[in-house]
Amino acid sequence: MADTRYLPVPDALVGERADAALARMLGVSRTKAADILDAGGVSVDGRSVGRSDRLADAILAVDLPDARPAGPEPEIPGGLAVAYEDEDLLVVDKPVGVAAHPSPGWTGPTVVGALASAGYRLAQHGPAERQGIVHRLDVGTSGLMVVARSDAAYTALKRAFKERTVEKIYHAVAQGHPDPTAGTIDAPIGRHPSSDWKFAVVEGGRPSVTHYEVLEMFPAASLVEIHLETGRTHQIRVHMAAMRHPLAGDLTYGADPVLAKRLGLSRQWLHAQELAFEHPTRGGEVRVTSTYPDDLAAALAVLRG
Repeated sequence: MADTRYLPVPDALVGERADAALARMLGVSRTKAADILDAGGVSVDGRSVGRSDRLADAILAVDLPDARPAGPEPEIPGGLAVAYEDEDLLVVDKPVGVAAHPSPGWTGPTVVGALASAGYRLAQHGPAERQGIVHRLDVGTSGLMVVARSDAAYTALKRAFKERTVEKIYHAVAQGHPDPTAGTIDAPIGRHPSSDWKFAVVEGGRPSVTHYEVLEMFPAASLVEIHLETGRTHQIRVHMAAMRHPLAGDLTYGADPVLAKRLGLSRQWLHAQELAFEHPTRGGEVRVTSTYPDDLAAALAVLRG
């Protein structure tokens, strides 16, 4: 089944050969663009466009064939779920214990590997082991990640994350009761001075900004909504620990092991709950939300009970 898209020809591509211009507009190879043109998949005002035609200032009607055969959705290894998908990108709901991509010393499942096993073709830009990855979640953090399928989407999404136009909302359970109940933590983060595998608020670290608001209070902890302005490694964990409110279950950054055991947590209570961004090729907002996984929901039920 074809997906028809209506694409205005950018000024910079007026007068270009159709196959070359279409490849740039869709973020695909020139061969793939030529195949679409040869199949009669591109037209202007009902007139078919050939691969060697020169494009005018017009709106192209482009019929894109489904990249995957019709039938049941593929089962994705590693417990990964697809929360949103189109021809340019995927938003995946990553479970705990899955890394974004292969790295030295990691032998467990990865988002890149799981999607490849399920038959998804990702953007070719970037290092081979990180194809399609435009941002990451820690292995021990669950929730939403966006992955690029087209090269055009990869470039645009990388820019959006760099320019901080992507809305990233996390939910976390922090020990104690942050005071004030809403605020901003603006503190630089760098390598921990005595532990290379940890991070800390340090003088001369990279600028890091975290906005938080308490959603619900319990006797020993608080459910907090967090908006990230920057995206440093372990940022939420480090900033909350620096406030003396480490995330429940986060023993690396000073959480109480007794509370972690009572809540049944084997990792930090942290979930990437919502993502919102402008679609990288056709515009308009993409907003995706995620529900808490079983271990975090069970811990929250204990606190509420």
